[in-house]
Amino acid sequence: SSAFAPFPAEMVTPKMAARITPTAGRINLSWTGSDVDNDILNYDIYLGTTNTPALIKSAQIGGTLPDVTVTTGTTYYWKVITRDSKGNTSDSGIYVFYTN
Repeated sequence: SSAFAPFPAEMVTPKMAARITPTAGRINLSWTGSDVDNDILNYDIYLGTTNTPALIKSAQIGGTLPDVTVTTGTTYYWKVITRDSKGNTSDSGIYVFYTN
């Protein structure tokens, strides 16, 4: 079987450089992943206030991480690592958003 690495995840919400208003101090993160072999296993999500964000959720199934706690008036950096069933990974690169 072929073993193509997954495509880098594409952020859906928040969009790059978006300004968002949290609801009760929380936001939802969402992204899309794709893979030539259609064998994506899970995702690791990194989020923080520096451009080297920390891992906040590992082995997330599906493309949404709901109810992430954030602070208003803050710049956030996030990225998603996509993992397939053969252990291949891809890095979305750093995306930035701002909270109102």
